[in-house]
Amino acid sequence: MNPKEYFAQLAKERAKRPAIRASGLEALQRLVPIAQHDSGQSRTVGRFLLGLYNGVAYSFNLVELRGLDEPLFEDCLVVLRLDRRPEREVHEYFKNGDAIWTDFRKRWGKQ
Repeated sequence: MNPKEYFAQLAKERAKRPAIRASGLEALQRLVPIAQHDSGQSRTVGRFLLGLYNGVAYSFNLVELRGLDEPLFEDCLVVLRLDRRPEREVHEYFKNGDAIWTDFRKRWGKQ
């Protein structure tokens, strides 16, 4: 890719960012309550969110996403797109985000 094409691609990405942010925040709002419950899908979503929070400490195997229902799977992909160019840490989108992610660490931090 030459420099002109590269900068054109960056401009397109910047133009899409508001929509990516809006849809990502909506999906994140749906995923957090799922991770706060106690099911197999909750575990997967919780571990996914922990992986975004700190992928070194809480590695996440992407194969686990295969076990999610379609809407949850899609929400994870949308949140991943949001976090691709993070404006803030994933837990910072929530009031009491530190407490929420502390709960996730206790609940889902162990494999």
